[in-house]
Amino acid sequence: MKPRSSRIAATAAAVVVLAGAATACNRGSTTDSAAGGKPALGIDLPRADSDFWNSYAQYIKQDASAQGLNTLPVSNSQNDVTKLVANVQVFQNTGAKAVVMAPQDTGAIASTLDQLTAKKIPVVSIDTRPDKGNVYMVVRADNKAYGTKACEFLGQQLGGKGKVAELQGALSSVNGRDRSEAFAACMKEKFPDILVIELATDWKGDVASAKLQSTLAANPDLGGVYLQAGGVFLQPTIALLQQKGLLKPAGEPGHIAIVSNDGIPQEFDAIRKGDIDATVSQPADLYAKYALFYAQAAAEGKTFQPGATDHQSTIISLPNGLEDQLPAPLVTKENVDDKSLWGNGVGK
Repeated sequence: MKPRSSRIAATAAAVVVLAGAATACNRGSTTDSAAGGKPALGIDLPRADSDFWNSYAQYIKQDASAQGLNTLPVSNSQNDVTKLVANVQVFQNTGAKAVVMAPQDTGAIASTLDQLTAKKIPVVSIDTRPDKGNVYMVVRADNKAYGTKACEFLGQQLGGKGKVAELQGALSSVNGRDRSEAFAACMKEKFPDILVIELATDWKGDVASAKLQSTLAANPDLGGVYLQAGGVFLQPTIALLQQKGLLKPAGEPGHIAIVSNDGIPQEFDAIRKGDIDATVSQPADLYAKYALFYAQAAAEGKTFQPGATDHQSTIISLPNGLEDQLPAPLVTKENVDDKSLWGNGVGK
């Protein structure tokens, strides 16, 4: 990995800069004079059925406005790759000089990325890492760390023995695969006496609820649950446990230990109530901030190198681009009120 190099000059909007070097190169881009000469950015939101992604959408709107960026009308692909492809085509037709997306199916977006590359339109991918196709920058946290942190927490809560249900995300998504593989590897190595019941859900709350209900019926001694996405799994899980009379506060006999992923306000409230025990906080605020930062930099022809940044992350090299891996802390009752966590400040 290359050592940290000189800092980039801050943009007029005072965006936090990276320590990785940025050098200008000419992409031949044009700008919209009506927007202060700034290049047009196309932004697609991935879905509207998740509290996490709805929070990300709020931050995108706030940050784009605060920075005075030239954004095309924001689209939402609603977890449908065909809609994402169509939305990207609109961006191309309306003059986008860079595109921000968060493809939920990381394998099916390759041909669209190839088309954008051919047109010299750089892509910033948020939270998900496309399997193929060039990307200017992926902005995400280390999702394998999510699975490992969840495993270690649940393993300790259960004393290394018992049964755990894992509500997996879509395995067509790199995030679902990373979290599932890391969780399984950690359990096998550190807690071999815990039985993991894997429940594939395709990131759908109703599927998760139905499968968890069947699992509880067959395993009344279930001791823990891992929610790979609190934004879609938290509410149906809490509702089901409540309905079954199994929602016991943390620390009381019969409590089912639950660790989640996302860091949304609803998870924090559930931790305070004792309904769940922990979550790993995905930085929705930083996803939005650096989505816009890298998109603007890409449209201006800047480039970056692997190395440490000045926002406690590391840029790594991928076969098809670069990835800025942002920090994602474990949140428990001990630190749930930390004001630096985005889940305690969103919407305020």
